[in-house]
Amino acid sequence: MNDPSEENAAPRKAPVMHPSVDDEAEKRHQYVAAHRDRIREMNRLWRSEHLDRARQLNRDSMRRATARRHRAAEVRERGRERAKRWREAHPERRREYQQRWVAENREKVREYSNRYYEAHRDEVNARAAARRDADPERTKQITRDWAERNKERRAELQRNRRSDPGVYQSELEANAAARRLKRSLSRAGLPPKRVHPATAAERRANEREADAYFNDPTRPEHLRQFTVFTESLTEHMVKNGARMREFAEAYVAARARMGLPLVSVEDIVYARASEIVAERMSRVDLLTGRDVAAGVRSTKAAVGREEHRRQFENLVKMIVNDVGSNRERYHSDAEFENRARVNRGLARVPVESLIVQFALQKVLQRVPRNMLTADDAWEAARIAKLHIAASAHKPEPTVDDRIRRRSFR
Repeated sequence: MNDPSEENAAPRKAPVMHPSVDDEAEKRHQYVAAHRDRIREMNRLWRSEHLDRARQLNRDSMRRATARRHRAAEVRERGRERAKRWREAHPERRREYQQRWVAENREKVREYSNRYYEAHRDEVNARAAARRDADPERTKQITRDWAERNKERRAELQRNRRSDPGVYQSELEANAAARRLKRSLSRAGLPPKRVHPATAAERRANEREADAYFNDPTRPEHLRQFTVFTESLTEHMVKNGARMREFAEAYVAARARMGLPLVSVEDIVYARASEIVAERMSRVDLLTGRDVAAGVRSTKAAVGREEHRRQFENLVKMIVNDVGSNRERYHSDAEFENRARVNRGLARVPVESLIVQFALQKVLQRVPRNMLTADDAWEAARIAKLHIAASAHKPEPTVDDRIRRRSFR
C-alpha cells in the first residue's frame, strides 16, 4: 500500500540509452553466453597469476557493495521517517486513503485476513477470547444485539442444528426429563431446581485455575505438608486441648489485668497449637496463611465432633450406671407416677421408660453437655434403655457396643 505523498509525486523519466550502447551490450551478452567455459578458465588463470591483485579487487568490490547497501538503507530510512512525519501531520488524509484502498481491494483484504488466520488460528482465537473475557457484559450485549438484528439467521441456524435426528431426539429427552423433575419437586413440596448457567468466560477461567492447580509441580509436596499439618494439629488439640485452653484463659486474664486489648481465647489456643505443630514438622515451606487457616477450620470441626462423641458416650454410661445404682428408688417413683397418671385419666407409661427418664434428668445436671442437643439426650436415653433391657436377659451387648453401633450408622 503506497503513501499518498508517493502517489502525488511526479513520475520519473527513464534514461534514454544510445542505440550503439544497446548493441554493444547485446554482443557482449552473446559472447559471454557462447564462451562461458573459456572465460571461466581465463579468469582462473589470471587469478592464479595475480593473486594479490585479485584479493585487492575483491576487497574493493566488497567495500563498494557494503557502501551501496548502507546508502540504500539510509535512503529507505529517510523515506520511512518522511512517510512517518507525513502520516503524523495528516492523520485524516491517511485514514481516508486507507479506507479508500480497503474499499477498492476487498478481495485482497479478505485473502490477507484468511491467510493470516490459517497461519495463526490459535493466537487469533486466544486474543478474541481474552477480549471477550475482559468485558463479559459488553460481550453479552453484543450477542443480544446480534440476535435481535438477525432473527431469521438465528432461526435458520437452529433449524439446521435440529435437522440432525440424534440432536433433536436428545433435546426432546432433556426437555422431558426437566419437566418430570419439576413436577416431582412440586408434588413433594420442594423448591424448583436452581441452575446457574456458566458462561464461556467462566468455564475458561475455571479451566485456567484447574490447570494451574493440577499442573503445579510443587502440588504433591504442598498437599503432603497440608495433610500432615492438619492431622498433627487435630491430634495435638484432641490430646492437649483442655490444658492449652487453661493456659490461654490465664493469658487473656493477665492481659485484662494489665489493661491490654482483649483477645479471643480460641485464637490464642489455635495460634499456639499451630506454632507447636509447625516447629515439630520437618518441612512447612510451602504452607501459606490460607493453608494454616484451612487446617485450623478442619481441626475445629474434628475437635468438635470428637468432643460431641465423648460427651454422648459419657452421658449413656452415666445413665446406665445411675439406673444400676438407684433402680429400686426409681422403680418406686415410676409406680407413683403411673398411679398419678391414672388418677388424672392418662395412660400408664412403661416402668423402664420412666426409670430411664428419671436417670436422664438427674445425670444431665452433673455431666458436661455443651456439645449435645435435646435430640442427642433422647437418643442417649434410648440407647441406655436398650442396654438395660438387654442386660436383664443376657449380658452380650455392652454400653460401648451400643455406642459404637450408633456411631457407625
